[in-house]
Amino acid sequence: MDIRQAVLEDSEAIRAIYNYEVLNSLVTLDLIPRSEAEQRHWIAEHSGVYPAIVAVIDDKVCGYASLSPYRARAGYSTTVEDSIYVDSTYRKQGVGTSLLNHILTLANQHGFHSCMARVMANHQASLSLHESCGFVLVGIEREVGRKFGKWLDMAVMQKLL
Repeated sequence: MDIRQAVLEDSEAIRAIYNYEVLNSLVTLDLIPRSEAEQRHWIAEHSGVYPAIVAVIDDKVCGYASLSPYRARAGYSTTVEDSIYVDSTYRKQGVGTSLLNHILTLANQHGFHSCMARVMANHQASLSLHESCGFVLVGIEREVGRKFGKWLDMAVMQKLL
């Protein structure tokens, strides 16, 4: 597996992974799939201090991770939030762990102090992934999301870098 910075040529592969989750799962609260233009804009936004990376196996993008600002106010500038998505055919092969460890290394190199993760409270795979990489649960936000006619709780996890 190769992990590298996401580039515009990865746009369609990343969009396919993300849009599958938008349409079929509760791991994102987005309700509308990303367009090609939106995905290209997303990659451009994640090319600096808030990077996006991809995992590649046999020349195929099989997952990606990114860092985003945690909150807009300046006092939060040393905290980031991670996102990780793995193509369903590559799960349970260490892709998520490799991506999360790599994005945390980049967060540390970029001078961030804290990384937050907001995970569906009942999504055991994501909770376990973050715990295995040193995140701790700091709280549960009750019924803050709604998708597919269900109220959803969000677990908030944190790792100090």
